[in-house]
Amino acid sequence: MLIIPAIDLKDGHCVRLKQGVMEDATVFSKEPSEMATHWLSQGARRLHLVDLNGAFAGKPRNEAAICEIVRAINNQIPIQLGGGIRDLDTIERYLDNGITYIIIGTAAIKIPGFLQDACNAFPGQIMVGLDAKDGKVAVDGWSKITGHDVVDLARKFEGYGVEAVIYTDIGRDGMLSGINAKATVELARELTIPIIASGGITNIDDVHILCEIESEGIIGAITGRAIYEGSLDFKEAQILADKLSKSTGIS
Repeated sequence: MLIIPAIDLKDGHCVRLKQGVMEDATVFSKEPSEMATHWLSQGARRLHLVDLNGAFAGKPRNEAAICEIVRAINNQIPIQLGGGIRDLDTIERYLDNGITYIIIGTAAIKIPGFLQDACNAFPGQIMVGLDAKDGKVAVDGWSKITGHDVVDLARKFEGYGVEAVIYTDIGRDGMLSGINAKATVELARELTIPIIASGGITNIDDVHILCEIESEGIIGAITGRAIYEGSLDFKEAQILADKLSKSTGIS
């Protein structure tokens, strides 16, 4: 089980939002590249970056900060990136600049054929982000709830060849209210591709819960506010996840 630190970028800074509200942002670092190397030093084996401005604007807005993070990490661990990615040229540029995985969210729903084209053009490097509330998918930086059922869309996108699904319960994201294990497992059971869970991780108890459901196909969990505010010790969490995974024969 990978515990994956999130670095959410707004105006070049590392921030965290509550339920995706841009006006409710807490700045945790004005030097995101330093934050990235901090998590690397704590044992992170992957980083999760989000261009928040880009997610709302529909095009990259924090590319300079992203490139600084890539240079700081220097290919030591994979980096996955989402937010404002709406065309193949942007994907190609980010991959050429050192990003490992591209996460497509809103564009997978709003631009017909784009996700499938991306999977065909960049096999093994495209993930889809499905952000949901009460089982319905949200788009445009979570500002709009659609009528699309998350399970139905996940099955469709699996057929396109996405590498993994990043599933976020936006009702819990940034609220430190615990993960929605039930919804995450229900989605994972409908798919053969891996799930990366996101939203609501609060403390070490959530790591125990995640490891208990790892066998359902949940390979990792993204954490943000909890590791920045201190309710979860990241290093301790990854060590525990490794220990529990080893004890169950999952790695």
